[in-house]
Amino acid sequence: MQILFALEEDIGRGDITTTGLIPADLRADATLLAKQRGVVCGVDVAREVFRTADANLVFEDALKDGEAVSPGTEVARISGAARSILTAERTALNFIQRLSGIATLTRQFVDAVEGTGAVICDTRKTTPGLRAMEKYAVACGGAANHRMGLYDGVLVKDNHIEVCRKKGMGFREILEKFDCFAKKGMMVEIEACTLDDVRECINAGATMILLDNMSVEEMSKAIEMGRASGRAVVFEASGNVTLERVREIALTGVQRISVGALTHSAPVLDISLEMIMHG
Repeated sequence: MQILFALEEDIGRGDITTTGLIPADLRADATLLAKQRGVVCGVDVAREVFRTADANLVFEDALKDGEAVSPGTEVARISGAARSILTAERTALNFIQRLSGIATLTRQFVDAVEGTGAVICDTRKTTPGLRAMEKYAVACGGAANHRMGLYDGVLVKDNHIEVCRKKGMGFREILEKFDCFAKKGMMVEIEACTLDDVRECINAGATMILLDNMSVEEMSKAIEMGRASGRAVVFEASGNVTLERVREIALTGVQRISVGALTHSAPVLDISLEMIMHG
């Protein structure tokens, strides 16, 4: 559905430039070429864009999603009506450049924490309507997907806690609300903004604690508190996670690091379409 919507958004009443210049019977080949080093993602999405625009187009991939590319690497080849290729070009590139950019940035974060035991995770900070695709790109980059939406995991954030506190509820009462979900194996995580919050969460029986915008020193102390409790607590770091400091965060001992930038700030990977016209 996203592909059809994207094509309709771009084409509207018709590609007046292409139909005005390109004969309907002109055939062509085109090549998708990487212009940067990175990780390709969205090859199958690009295929569907071209095939949706014209079912007679032939799309042959040279690479699979998750494979590394360098400048000049051929990603795929398209053959068929020149008009159809030109009309679908920008939509296909928008998808594959965006998804490849996410996969590439993700791989950089994953490589940065290699050997620490920490797992890089995405967030819900995705482009509206493209969440499934963007989380797929994160997975192609080697990271883990956090919950897909509000329906498949419990994450009690600071604003939830603030409202509950005004109703006289503490961390224990909040977590008790989700005992049934935890027993079914669903993720139940609660956010802690201070070390006092961490202590209260542990005492309340929390099994997953999100350390929000803490310094590395505070994170290390939180990990120590978890170990001292004798309970198995999973800690996740979140907030202000950059490539420059992600390894330092990982070395505190947190098991998970969520990075919103993977999807909300990834630069696109430069991929172009080169036309080869037939006589």
